[in-house]
Amino acid sequence: MNRHLEVGERIIRTEALHGGITAEMRRLTIGTRGAGTRDLVLRTYVNPFYVEHAEDGLSREAGALTLLPGTGVPAPELVAVDLTAAHCEYPSLLMTHLAGRTVLDDEGLETRVPLLARQLVAIHALRPAERPRKYVTLTTADTVVTPKGADATVWAAAIDVIRKPAPPYEGRFLHRDFQPGNVLFDVPPSRPAGARITGVVDWASTSWGPADLDVAHCSVNLALLHGPEWGLRFPEAYEEAGGVLAAAASERLYWLVRDGMAASEEVQSVSRPWREAGRTELTTRAVEERLDAYVTALMGTLG
Repeated sequence: MNRHLEVGERIIRTEALHGGITAEMRRLTIGTRGAGTRDLVLRTYVNPFYVEHAEDGLSREAGALTLLPGTGVPAPELVAVDLTAAHCEYPSLLMTHLAGRTVLDDEGLETRVPLLARQLVAIHALRPAERPRKYVTLTTADTVVTPKGADATVWAAAIDVIRKPAPPYEGRFLHRDFQPGNVLFDVPPSRPAGARITGVVDWASTSWGPADLDVAHCSVNLALLHGPEWGLRFPEAYEEAGGVLAAAASERLYWLVRDGMAASEEVQSVSRPWREAGRTELTTRAVEERLDAYVTALMGTLG
């Protein structure tokens, strides 16, 4: 760590950052030679389950953070990476710290959703000289977890949707985990409508695939955080921002349902950091109910 600091600099404070699922995040305050300070962020994979995949995730993130400077997409800058814990106790990545904070409250959402959509359009417009690897979806028809009390017929129909082969698509650069928890905002306290995005973080899953998949992922997160209507709204906001989705309604539905089914396996893990961030009403059960309502609304578009 110290080898990546300037001469005369030292770590004077560390602070755990909440919200991460796969890795621990720490903000490091660095004392500089001129008696000032600067901040860095350290991502560390310590959980044995995730350490197994750390090299891939850190490699993708390092590649993305190397690509993004100068593109207009606000992201941290890479300082150093240790893919295999050759120099650190655990696989780690050190990056610059961005101003702003995640905003998960309902207030001001009507302003933030168009900002999220415009930011995602900008990400999808990137054309890297070397494409990241093709997207991966781990959810299958056999791994979906149907929420308690859900309409079995509706969920069976939704599961059948993802049994079909993936539709053809035009590839785009994907963040692959673009959602409110990975976007930093500056929100003036007296003027929520003046919010602006200051950064997009967590580039460990960057991929090449359909824009619809990133849109679907943000949509389901908005549905679980703020209500199904916001999940349904986001694809519209993306198109209004200039984004292009699949031409056929059935193809759009495939990707939206696929990410909804993926969320069914992760309700407990995604809702915990939301509660830690202050959304204490988002119990696992409450989030399950929102997911059920969202999937039911999606499937209702078939009628």
